[in-house]
This record gives sequence, structure tokens and C-alpha cells, in this order.
Amino acid sequence: MGDRSGRLRAVDLAATAGISVQQVRNYVDLGVLPPVERTPAGYRIFTAGHARALAVARRLAEGHGWTRTREIMAAVHRGDLPAALATLDAGHAELDRERAEIRRVLGAFETVVAAPPTAAPPTAAPPTAAPAPRRGLRIGVVARLVGVRTSQLRLWEGRGLLRPVRERGTRYRVYDEAELRAAQVVALLRRGAYPFDIIAAVLDELRSTGSPQRVRAELARREQDLHRRSLRRLGGSAALHDYLRHRGLIG
Repeated sequence: MGDRSGRLRAVDLAATAGISVQQVRNYVDLGVLPPVERTPAGYRIFTAGHARALAVARRLAEGHGWTRTREIMAAVHRGDLPAALATLDAGHAELDRERAEIRRVLGAFETVVAAPPTAAPPTAAPPTAAPAPRRGLRIGVVARLVGVRTSQLRLWEGRGLLRPVRERGTRYRVYDEAELRAAQVVALLRRGAYPFDIIAAVLDELRSTGSPQRVRAELARREQDLHRRSLRRLGGSAALHDYLRHRGLIG
């Protein structure tokens, strides 16, 4: 327990947060806690101010993570308020970018769902003495069905968007039904000026779930998780605001 002068032992401060004494010492060294004075015998002197800083740091970490929290608190304790606010703003901007990406992916996905289905190519009877038709479609046929050049399909493959297999022996590219659909999705979204990273995200969702309803549900789940993270960051930011006022760094 603390003594009558308001001092706290390291073990008492650690107990308030459920951490080890060594962690308390580390937080002092990293600037998460304010600098400490020492007794003539060399023992660190902790106060209620350190307990307050520890509580604020833990609240910040719930929303911003410990890496960013260490940067923010260290900047505060060395009196660099602009650096602390810049780091805090970067965390909120990060969530804004994630939210925008989810909306763009969802918008791209809805574009795909709303597009009329493309009919499968007709199966023509092979000419006399011709070999039996192979499974899948070669790149030229896919290019005609999608309405692009074969060079475009190769480019999309190089970016990891398409995954045709190779025929044994000839090494020709062969697209199954799923890859034909993927090529159609890429062409549709490129016509809508969607960037490649968003298209890749849409294809990943479609390949992993295989169900439009599951894709929508997954994106909705991510949005809800983002809302929860945003609220936690807001709570951490509010705690920091009170701490800055307590230390006299803001009015």
C-alpha cells in the first residue's frame, strides 16, 4: 500500500493493473509512465500520477494497441504534444481507410452481383477426325467471351487475379468455369475503374465463400468489428484528453 506521503511502491502500482513490477519499470524506461524520482537508497518513487498514467495507457491500448500507445504516452511525457496528437490522428485515419476500403469492396461486389449472368459458350460438335474437346477453355476463347485481348488476361494473371491451369504437354492456359467467371468479374470491375487491389479483394471473397450471401455477411461483420474498434479508440482518446488537461498541457 502507499505511504502517508502519497507514495506508491512499484509492487502496489503493478497490482492496480495486474502486471509485473518489471513491466512497470519497463513502462518508465519507455516513457509510458512519467519520469520517477528515487530515494537516497535508489528506490523508485511512484505516485498517484503514475497510477493515473498507467490507467490512461491501458485505456489507450484497448483501442490503439500498445505500439501506438507507447508512442503517444512517451510524446506526452516529454512535452511534445504535436507528436502525440499526430500519432493519435494516424490511428483514427487508419480506421477511416479501412472503412472506405470495406465500402469500396462492397460496392464492387454489388456491381458484380447486379450484372446479368454471362451465358456459357455453346458446345459445338467437333469436326470429323478432330480430337475430343479438352476440359476447360483456352485463353483465346476466354478472351472472346470476356471481350478483352489475350494480353489483358495474361496481365491479370500476372497480378494474381486469374489462376488458369496449364495443359499437360502443350502448356496452353486452360480456364475452368470458375476462372471464366473470375475473368468476367475482373473485366466488369475494370470497366468501372476499380483499382486492382479492390478487385483482388472481391475475388478473394468470392473464392473463399462461394456464396453472395456469405460475402455480404462477412463484409457486414467486418464493418461491425470496425465500429467496435472505433468506439474503443474514441474511449482511449477521451481518456487521453482528460490526462492532457490534468497535466496542464491543454486548457
